[in-house]
Amino acid sequence: MRLTWSQILAWRLRRHHVTGADASDAVAVARRLCGVQAQVASSARLAVAVRGADPAGVDRALWHDRTLAKTWLMRGTLHLVPADELADYCAALATLRFWEKGSWQRGHGVTAEEIGKIIEAVPQALAGRVLTREELVDSVVEVTGDRHLREPLTSGWGALLKPLSRLGELCSGPPRDGRVTFTSPREWLPGWPAEPPGFQEAGVRLARAFLSVHGPATPEVFDAWLFGGVARKAVLRGWFRALEPELTEVEADDGQRLLALTAHLDELAGTAPAEEVHLLPGFDQYILAAPRTLEPLLPAAARPKVSRQAGWISPVVVHRGRVVGVWEAKDGRVGLDLLEEVPQDRLAAAVARVEALLES
Repeated sequence: MRLTWSQILAWRLRRHHVTGADASDAVAVARRLCGVQAQVASSARLAVAVRGADPAGVDRALWHDRTLAKTWLMRGTLHLVPADELADYCAALATLRFWEKGSWQRGHGVTAEEIGKIIEAVPQALAGRVLTREELVDSVVEVTGDRHLREPLTSGWGALLKPLSRLGELCSGPPRDGRVTFTSPREWLPGWPAEPPGFQEAGVRLARAFLSVHGPATPEVFDAWLFGGVARKAVLRGWFRALEPELTEVEADDGQRLLALTAHLDELAGTAPAEEVHLLPGFDQYILAAPRTLEPLLPAAARPKVSRQAGWISPVVVHRGRVVGVWEAKDGRVGLDLLEEVPQDRLAAAVARVEALLES
């Protein structure tokens, strides 16, 4: 089957709940998108809002209903994922044990023995407790008796705690006096499995979910989204080999050969190019889940404006599924930096909608 990129991108926009803005709630958005990037909390809330769900539902789902979980996952960045899917993400991501590499340990000022102590001590420290980072560090030092751990644990952006998130031993707890807290998923999240899922079945479920919204794509694109492109190749091949009976290879109009879920072929083939204009927030999964080199989505002229220093991903203007500019909000008003002309009436409607969401 041959598909145009305009079809693929229009299909993705609909699957993303962008076209139609018909998501029921924040959990539904996180489930469909395979997580909402949460490095910037306001961007995460706007990602939920532009898809039609109540952004206030994010905090409610995180801290009251406990149906969302927040922790370091894809590419080591903070994400919101449905609480009942967190164990799958942990099982799949734990196949890459980066903390066991000597280069990683040296870069973060710890030895293999010390990182082992941290991994053993954090679950003990969090048992039945919700702790700020400072309290967690104090407790780890007390449990291990190793005062040297205080400096590496308090420096940086929590790098030494990220292995615990992948091992399913740590997630965010409710903020306390404006400070972040951590707790144990097994005690915080209802229904946490007594035994972790196998990495093979978890990886297959994640690959299927990814293709159902960010496809058609390749295993390499999935790897870049999940691991940053450094997955264990045998593991990645095993996941896609198991999923093979559900897949069909398609060809895009630029010659790329991609994998699609067979169940979505008719819908893909029947999708017409999208004429709408959309404003999406920074760090949106519509951009993050695709290669930066995907010209039909992100033209070369747009890349330096979208993918900026220190991993910053700008809010984007999308027309016909592709990025045609970036935007920023100042005092609740949208400022545009367009790379090409777009229909003014559609653009004005998109701007008005986002400004209303920012105001509310």
